[in-house]
Amino acid sequence: MSKTHNLDGRTCLITGASSGIGAHLAQAMAKAGARVTLGARRTELTEQIASSIREAGGEALAVPMDVTSEASVAEAFERAEQALGPVDTVVANAGVSRYGRSTDLAEADLRQVYDTNLLGVHLTANAAARMMMAAGSRKSGRGRIVIIGSITAQLTGQGDAAYAASKAGVDHLGRQLAREWVRQGINVNVVQPGYIRTELVGDWFDSEGGKAQINSWHRRRIMGIDALDDMVLYFCSDAAGHVTGSTITVDDGQSL
Repeated sequence: MSKTHNLDGRTCLITGASSGIGAHLAQAMAKAGARVTLGARRTELTEQIASSIREAGGEALAVPMDVTSEASVAEAFERAEQALGPVDTVVANAGVSRYGRSTDLAEADLRQVYDTNLLGVHLTANAAARMMMAAGSRKSGRGRIVIIGSITAQLTGQGDAAYAASKAGVDHLGRQLAREWVRQGINVNVVQPGYIRTELVGDWFDSEGGKAQINSWHRRRIMGIDALDDMVLYFCSDAAGHVTGSTITVDDGQSL
């Protein structure tokens, strides 16, 4: 295994790990050698994934985690530390969407999107940084925080204003936190994926509108669930020691 994808000795926590990109990345990180904590509200699903990782010889823990609650986030990190050791690598992946014209969306829907996608990332990153600093990240330089954003942060469209705005927010938040913690041995980077067929988008890409959207992209295809593996594993690894404050787009040219 190359240094880029070697996570041996790392203790990782990933949010939104009950399905889709989060569930897949948790398994990919475990295969790369990391001890993995899967955080999500749907613990019945994360426990199934954690069990499959353990059955394959890895170390994994499922913990209840509501990223919109600072107390819940702190408890998840504490449980991860008690079971697997101090967390030195975090993938802030949890996110939700509520589609519709802005004037048709209820306040509760807007708050859920912003609280999960923006506040949730900030609370997760704060808890991660506190644990990393306490474990000596300033000296070791091993702290890694990867934020999963979206290409919608740079696009305009119909029906996803709150989602896109929240993702634009985490893009800049990542750079702000990278600057704030640059002397603390913590690297913060953002990966902005294009459209991937996951639970988040439901059956949209099987509809006529979804098929038309795919055909509008230059390569006329949608990305697979493993599209982010190389970039995320790189940012989590020792190989990315000199990379912080970066935003990388992985979208197969969808936004071109």
